[in-house]
Order: sequence, then structure tokens, then C-alpha cells
Amino acid sequence: MPAYAWPMRIALVAPPMLPVPPRAYAGTERVIEVLARELHRRGHAVTLFASGDSRVDCELVPTVDRALWERSESAEMLDPFIQLTETRVWREAERFDVIHSHLEGWGFAFARHCPTPVITTMHGRLDMPGVPELLTEFSEIPLVAISNNQRRWFPGANWVATIHHGLPLEAMAHSDRPGDYLALVGRMSHEKGIAEAIEIARRTGLKLRVAAKMRLPDEKELYREILEPAVREGVAEYLGEVGSVERDALYAGALATLMLGAWPEPFGLVAIESLAAGTPVIARKAGALPEIVEHGVDGFLVDDLREAALAIERVGELDRHRIRERVLTRFSPQRMVDAYERAYRRVIEDAQARREPRQPARRAPLVIDEDVVDCARAQSPGLMAERRVDGHSIATRMGFGVRREEPSTVGGRDGVAGRTLDRRAMLGGLDDVPRRSADPQCPPTDPPAIDVRGRGDRTLAGRSLAGAAGLDGRMEYAVPSPFEVEADAASGRDEPG
Repeated sequence: MPAYAWPMRIALVAPPMLPVPPRAYAGTERVIEVLARELHRRGHAVTLFASGDSRVDCELVPTVDRALWERSESAEMLDPFIQLTETRVWREAERFDVIHSHLEGWGFAFARHCPTPVITTMHGRLDMPGVPELLTEFSEIPLVAISNNQRRWFPGANWVATIHHGLPLEAMAHSDRPGDYLALVGRMSHEKGIAEAIEIARRTGLKLRVAAKMRLPDEKELYREILEPAVREGVAEYLGEVGSVERDALYAGALATLMLGAWPEPFGLVAIESLAAGTPVIARKAGALPEIVEHGVDGFLVDDLREAALAIERVGELDRHRIRERVLTRFSPQRMVDAYERAYRRVIEDAQARREPRQPARRAPLVIDEDVVDCARAQSPGLMAERRVDGHSIATRMGFGVRREEPSTVGGRDGVAGRTLDRRAMLGGLDDVPRRSADPQCPPTDPPAIDVRGRGDRTLAGRSLAGAAGLDGRMEYAVPSPFEVEADAASGRDEPG
């Protein structure tokens, strides 16, 4: 059973760079596709805002006709298309219970002003230029981290949850027998440890097979400078950007998958894919990888290339069947979507609570009950009397005084915290206490003492108060809250404003 079985109207907002699901290498879009499918399967009304060439079972609202990275003329012009995405979501925002943005910092201003609660999953590093400033400015935006490591630099941000990614891994090709080559899957980037993997291949004599995205100019330059010479040397083989079938077979046939870059992975989908194929991961002890790979069980966590070479010698000892079984449980779509359902409900309830009318912060209700024994006019309307509230001595002008035989309770209604006053304290005069609009003002003349015990109709200064506070015969006045009394005392005022 999902954590919350009640149906929600959910908008998922994808970046416009790739379709959902992506055709080859990608991370964010694969997670969005899994979320959309599983939420839809559970009965939620799911709408995906993504490029028009996306293929999903739920409702699709195109933000661009074709993914930007599928058309070279738009690959580096993201800002206009991000704004277009936000505009199209805004146009339909009020038909959803919650909007789940995957636009990261690009969507923060939208999230702040949107009439529907917005929750944002952060998929990237948070120490990149401008991101710390954004997190500080938009500190109220509800956020989801994809690992504990990712969020550690900003513990004070409005984190709703940490939710590890989940993928449908059961159908992946897998093998219980170690292979005879090393695998590297990702993109052509220094931060993915391309050079380090090539060096390990040289040291161990094992061929390195690389399946990596190579589209941007810096990725092509890295290939020419680092990988292409290793390919000519026979140390490495470049497979290009492969589809899921070829990628899964690559994992399953490898001795180990290498993730030796010093870049702190915010999560690492490559790691859980490799483990689902039964193939151990040899990874640098960086980013979220220690949250995925248990050293000596799922693979090895290393500090440098010397340790990586040692790990290659020992990796054949690991139980590949156990590696696969563990990851299927720990990183399933069901576990991920359970957690997102809880996060959605939390932000919906928080937004509803903010919209509900509240008792004004500077007033709390006082109920004068049937045990009031007398109510008499003070001798002088200007008389100052001392009262003690929560240990504070407050001088106040007196009018009608109320003396109670038992402790009096202030507050405790409409969400206002209750306070008990001293049983012999004189509670200011009723003519210096703001009344509800229906209550009469007391005249300046001294009225006779009256008995108000247990009556539904009250007479005060010659005026009838017919059930002023309801059928239970209670009369309600608004009095300063204890928090206001303390503030007034600190500022030197003797009367609440």
C-alpha cells in the first residue's frame, strides 16, 4: 500500500532539454518518468509538463514541441525556454493540489508566487555558483534532497525530505559470474573520472569499455585529449551514447563498474544500475556514493588509485547475487514514490494551514465563567492597579475589576495557547479591555454590583446582554495575550495598543 492512498492532482514539471523518458543517457528525466508512471498507477491524476516528444501514460502538456538537446540550434539557449515552461505551468496551476518542480533554482521565483504549493527536487550540486545565494534568498521554498550528502552544506534550508532515487531494476540483465573488463557509464567529463579509469585499466591490464554522452564542445575536447589516445593504444574502447539494452548488457558483463571521479555525485544512478546487474561498484569515497555502496558488500570505496587497484584484485570475491537483491529493495520505485506521497501531503497541509484564518496574534479570548462572584466599578477610572501575568508586574488603568476565587485562564481557544493567571490577581478593568463589537461600552458612572452567575441573559449598566457569548451563558471579552503583556512591559507601555 502507498503511504497515502488518497488521490491527488499532481503536476510534474520537467526541464525542456530532454524528452521523458530520455532516449539515451540522462538522470533527471528517467526519475520523472518513473514518478509519473507509478503515481498514475496508484490512481493519482498526474499531468506532466515536458517537451512534446515525451511519451508517458499520463496527461502531457507540451512546453516545447521538441526537446532542446534534440535540436542543436536551441542547445545553449535555455533561459527563454525555462520561462516558457514556467508560464505554461502557471496558466494551469490552480487545477492541481501540488506542483512538483524539477527545474531546481530556475523555478524558485515561480514556486514563491504560485497559488498552488510547489515542491522542488534538487538534482544537482548545491555549491555551484549562484546556488547558495538562491537558497538563502528563497529559504521558504519546500525542497527535496536526493541524498544526505547533497544537503549537508545547507542544513537550515526548508528541506521537506531526503528521497533517494528509485528505478524499475527488476528487468535488468544481470549475471552472477564476474566479467573480464571494466565499465564506465556516464558522460565525457573530467568529473566522471575518465582519466582515472584509463590509468586503472593500464595498471591492471583489463580493458576499459566506455559508454558516455559526448555532445558539448568540452566533452568532445576531452575525448580527443584523453580517451582517443587510450583507444588507439588498445587500453579502452568507446561505445558512444548507448540505449538501455546495450547499457544493461555492458553492466552485466563487467568485472566492476568504475566511478573514480572526485566530483561529489549528488546521487549516482549509474551505481544502482550496476548493482542491479550484479556488478560491484568501485567508487571514490565522494558525494552520495557511500549512501549507496556498502564497502566490502556492494563494492569498494576508495581514496586513491592505489586503493582502486587493490579493489580490482578483491572484487571477484563479492557475492553478485546478494548485491542485486539488496539494491532491488533499497532503491525501488515503490519506496521512492511512497516518500514523495508523504512529501506532497506535507506541503499541501502546510499550505492549507497558512491560508486558514487565525486568531490575531496580539489578542487572546478570556472567558468569564459562572464562578464570577462580583463585578464592581473601581472608585476612580484613573486608578492604577498592579496585576501579575506570567511573573511580570504590569501597571494598568482599572475600570471594572473582576476578582475570581479560582485561577483564571486566558486563551486556550482558536489555537491560542492558554495562560493561567494568579488566583488573587486583579485582571485590569473591563473598560480598558477591548470588547467584541457586539458588546456595549460601560458608561463612566458607577453601576451597582450585579450577579452574573449561571444566567443566559445578562444586565450590565442597565443594558441587556442576551446570551452574549452563546447558549452556555458565558460572556467573552478579548484581553491582551501574555505575549503582548510581556512586549508592552518591555517597551514601557502600560496599555496594550
